[in-house]
Amino acid sequence: MNAVKELSDTKRISDMTDDEIKDEVKKAYSKVAQRTGTKCCDQEDNPSRESTSSCCNPSPSDMKRLVLSFGYSVDGLPASATESYAGCGNPVALASLREGEVVLDLGSGAGLDVFEAAKRVGETGRVIGVDMTQEMLQKAEENAVKLGVTNVEFRKGDIENLPIEDDSIDIIISNCVINLAPDKSKVFREAFRVLKPGGRVMISDIVLHGPLPKDIRDEVITYTGCLGGAIPEEKYLQLMRDAGFERVEVVEKFEINLGSSARISGYKPKE
Repeated sequence: MNAVKELSDTKRISDMTDDEIKDEVKKAYSKVAQRTGTKCCDQEDNPSRESTSSCCNPSPSDMKRLVLSFGYSVDGLPASATESYAGCGNPVALASLREGEVVLDLGSGAGLDVFEAAKRVGETGRVIGVDMTQEMLQKAEENAVKLGVTNVEFRKGDIENLPIEDDSIDIIISNCVINLAPDKSKVFREAFRVLKPGGRVMISDIVLHGPLPKDIRDEVITYTGCLGGAIPEEKYLQLMRDAGFERVEVVEKFEINLGSSARISGYKPKE
């Protein structure tokens, strides 16, 4: 009964400011960064709740199987590089990265996509990961040391206000993160700003078939689980076009409950 009462007293997403929503996201993913067990982060706080959140943390062996199913190469990777994975695809696999390119990962987490990209751009390339959760950044930096990777760096920052110079990035990747941003239009404008002319984005994210019921959209655990903040596919693509991207398209998608896990690409005009 106490657990049910606690849920009813929880503040709703529609009552929160953008900063409060981001604080909830940070709290959820700080737990992802710190956990290697089998309990879900929201179930610890709300034991009466069955979660569908991506911040649920399966066993290390289950997580390894998941990332393998998305096409990641995990040979030589420590468990700490995969156990905090909270993505919905593998944007690196479709990004066609080339030697020497500069890559930016929006919401880089424990660094799995950063390390995958680093292999492809080689010693002459560079990969920057941006994340707002301190515990994720710390884990990513520890993983970089374990792997001996020298062509990566991690910066603390908000993807709505990137700590990146104008026209400095060849390609942006992101894995199930933009749906968590309260103001997605800002994210796409910032992505456009930091890309070099002719640069491109390759995003894995959740898009919806239609608007969510308010009770689902309004729950904190649904939002931090990458569903509550998701938007319909056409609206997502239009926000990218409004930011200036061209040749915006869904490269592939897989159906999930209420929506799709989509791979979306777009390009900044050369001039």
